[in-house]
Amino acid sequence: MKIPKNDALIWFDFFSQLPEDEEISVKHEEIIYATFAQIEAAIDYRNDRLMSKIPGLKNLANRTFFVGNESKFPQGCRSCLLGTGLTAIRKTNKCNLECKFCYNYGELDNIQPIGEGLWDIGGTKFYEKDIDLLLSIYQKPTGISYVYLEPFMEIEKYYTIIKKFSKAQIHQHLYTNGTLAAEETLKALGEAGLDEIRFNLGASNCSDKVIENIGLAKKYIKSVGIETPMTPEFFEMFFKKKQAILATKLDFINCAELHLNENNINNYYGENMYISRHGYISPIWSRELTLKFMKIANEENWDLVVHDCSNNTKFARGLNLSSKEGMWFGASNYACEFAMIPYEIFIPILNDDNFKFINEEKLPDDYKPEIIEF
Repeated sequence: MKIPKNDALIWFDFFSQLPEDEEISVKHEEIIYATFAQIEAAIDYRNDRLMSKIPGLKNLANRTFFVGNESKFPQGCRSCLLGTGLTAIRKTNKCNLECKFCYNYGELDNIQPIGEGLWDIGGTKFYEKDIDLLLSIYQKPTGISYVYLEPFMEIEKYYTIIKKFSKAQIHQHLYTNGTLAAEETLKALGEAGLDEIRFNLGASNCSDKVIENIGLAKKYIKSVGIETPMTPEFFEMFFKKKQAILATKLDFINCAELHLNENNINNYYGENMYISRHGYISPIWSRELTLKFMKIANEENWDLVVHDCSNNTKFARGLNLSSKEGMWFGASNYACEFAMIPYEIFIPILNDDNFKFINEEKLPDDYKPEIIEF
């Protein structure tokens, strides 16, 4: 069903006014999914046109796109997309910043602690002394990552566990906003055996201090990069400071397509949104900006990798992880992060005269919005 955009707008205005406990009928679901398909098809068409203008675009095993020197493609991403997934290790439950794109926006003071002396690995609590037991029982993962808010809040706790996994020859990377890093702590991480560090440069609005810390990290850690949700603010500020950033000799830039959850979505209220495969909800400008960013990187021949970490990439990630875990054919953990679809957030894109559906067909009589009873 190629629902016309105007009909979709009327229907979604109706859906947005329904009480939360109102049950959606099968016919309504057909209308909703038809609308999502129309929006997504238009988004794909726009993005395909942008991609066609990047002659140096490369593909990693049909799972993601990038430009640049493939030898610098981050090993952590290879582990995520080609290896046995990416095991997340959690420790720190605090952050020194509050970014509007953060998945924990508005709840940073209420994040449950992992526990004194404990580490969360695969959803299980471990003491450091348990790591040898863990490694003796499980097959080694191809990579692990230190995630969960800002590790430099208590970075001294990380050195010894990094040493343990380094001794086991497991690739390790760590995420940080970089504002609390210093040469001595970056050096200590490198000496402990950290393989890769990723700076969320957008969190500090490309601060000069963090750019300096990226350069310092390159002295001690093998692979250094940026991983930031692609937003208009980051895009603009990056190019204002491009010369200083590239002078750090970083290895990669992961441009993450911003996807939203119930914590941060109100920070982007009114933006044109789409939903990818009934899963992640994103502003349409996020990946568009990434592709424009990649085109510039390719034209200027930057000596690094720029990676399109899109919703499509995250879908491939889920499939790869499920396959490595021996789950059934087609299984994936990729899913919508909302308990109920927030229909109202799709009204701006349906109301935007500059956003066109590619093909439209008249609806059958029993699907037309004329049957709505307000």
